[in-house]
Amino acid sequence: MIHDINPTVAAYLDIHPEVAAALAEGRAVVALESTIISHGMPFPQNVEMARGVEDVVRAHGAVPATIAVLGGRLKVGLTPEELHLLATDKGVEKISTRDLPVTVALGRHGATTVASTMRVAALAGIRVFATGGTGGVHRGAERSMDVSADLLELAQTDVCVVSAGVKSILDIGLTLEVLETHGIPALTLGSEEFPAFYSRQSGFRAPLTVATPEEAARVLKAKWDLGVSGGVMLANPIPEDAEIPASEITPQIEQALRDMDALGLKGKDTTPYLLGRMVEITGGRSLAANIALVRHNAMVAAQVAVAYAQLG
Repeated sequence: MIHDINPTVAAYLDIHPEVAAALAEGRAVVALESTIISHGMPFPQNVEMARGVEDVVRAHGAVPATIAVLGGRLKVGLTPEELHLLATDKGVEKISTRDLPVTVALGRHGATTVASTMRVAALAGIRVFATGGTGGVHRGAERSMDVSADLLELAQTDVCVVSAGVKSILDIGLTLEVLETHGIPALTLGSEEFPAFYSRQSGFRAPLTVATPEEAARVLKAKWDLGVSGGVMLANPIPEDAEIPASEITPQIEQALRDMDALGLKGKDTTPYLLGRMVEITGGRSLAANIALVRHNAMVAAQVAVAYAQLG
């Protein structure tokens, strides 16, 4: 379980001492993204959420490693001061994998998306990552070709991403097709139906299912032991008491999409706008759901990471 980091790569990494000790000892570590902090929620809820999620990971036996790029350094685990900077500094850019070299080379601040968090986590030797929702194929992609880099990163990077499915603002059916095309196992935990972020049900059958985090860990070990490279999506349905049923949220999503189209937003600006607009349209209900599902994903990710570490 101990990961020997390439010295060339190590020169770019700042691994928090708590995280470094856990990795050296083969203990469970869970990566956490930072875009949700800088671009996904307003201040101060973003700081409270981030600290709370780290506490959830610790409470379930793993070490949290929130990932970001600060001053061109790849940060794996953040200090309280670094976390506050991410949550408040308007100069923090949202960066995907393609942006990492530029952000590092030019000494900038960057909040990592699912894709770039996966890549940095893998460089540090972290196998499990908790997020809110995974990116996917955007609605209207047959015209825009807007497909999240998260899917391509999942196809090549050996990290398990625990999420509440793909964001419900996306085309879930086409996303599942792309996951299959790239050979990415899309596991759903404890349900025969694939979840839809705010909602437990999407109308799409889960391609693959596991009953417990321990089963998921065994899948990870078997996959990578067999030399089948690439990541795994573990879709973890939002808790029942926090969900917004699809019948309620769908019209609100459609309104947010119309509002976005009217503004002419494209590319990486779309998801932060849509999530923020959803908070406005739902009167804050979507934000509460988002926080609940992130915490739930962190708990499951910690359980998966602990089980995976125990497999040796």
